[in-house]
Amino acid sequence: MNSFSIHKNIDKFIDSLSREERDKVDYAIEMLEIKEYKIEMPFSRKIEKDLYELRIKSSKNIRIFYTFHENKIALLHIIGKKSQKLVLKDLNTARNRLKWLKH
Repeated sequence: MNSFSIHKNIDKFIDSLSREERDKVDYAIEMLEIKEYKIEMPFSRKIEKDLYELRIKSSKNIRIFYTFHENKIALLHIIGKKSQKLVLKDLNTARNRLKWLKH
């Protein structure tokens, strides 16, 4: 299954990372494309209906919010997480992009 970014800021964020972190992100996305729905903790977790979080361990603790859409993986939002808890603003960004994608 292929993946795509639905917002240019996702690619900008990835491009701004160090080479090592970009490699980790690329690897995580490749694993998601291969394993699809079968990928699980600690690499991925379901947040709510149709919304998932890809977890990349690095100095930034990168999180990519994604969904499955028309036999593809849509990357909705990406963040460098600073605490254990998800920030509501980031969660709402992912939710809004998911709504946009579905309509």
